[in-house]
Amino acid sequence: MGSPGFAIVGRIRKAHGIRGEVVVEPLTDAPDAVFAAGRRVFAGTADGDRARDGAELAVNEVRPFREGLLVRFDRIPDRTAAELWRDRYLLLPIAELTPPADDEVYIHDLVGMSVILVSGVPLGEVLEVYEVPQGLVLDVKRVDAGTVMLPFSPEVVKRVSAATRVIEVDPPAGMLD
Repeated sequence: MGSPGFAIVGRIRKAHGIRGEVVVEPLTDAPDAVFAAGRRVFAGTADGDRARDGAELAVNEVRPFREGLLVRFDRIPDRTAAELWRDRYLLLPIAELTPPADDEVYIHDLVGMSVILVSGVPLGEVLEVYEVPQGLVLDVKRVDAGTVMLPFSPEVVKRVSAATRVIEVDPPAGMLD
């Protein structure tokens, strides 16, 4: 999930108005830095890969809007063009992002990580990460058989180690049955 060297930093939700502005859902902890005027981002896919068209967008203007941002990009001149960008992901080179803290990882790095219970018992490996209205959900291929969906929340995920690529979880009773 994701191109080497790029991270998903936002998603264009829809066009807004007639001047080419789009509503962007930031998918970063630093939206003010990522979507600052003059900054460039790249068109991408939901998997974090660069789009085939290789489009690069420069931020012209940005302002807060409801639960996201209203952004005007250099290559989106009007509403007609903005409509073509609906539901597209925006990427930034990882080298341009602030490195994650020791207890943090990029979302795309979760795929392939080992999952263990707090008792140390192996549970499985992360197959996919889904974004749902309630937050992130890990699809874990279990060691024994099948899969289980685990919310990526402080109540369930107790520790994430980027160095060892291990996620330690403590799911509530019955979640693994």
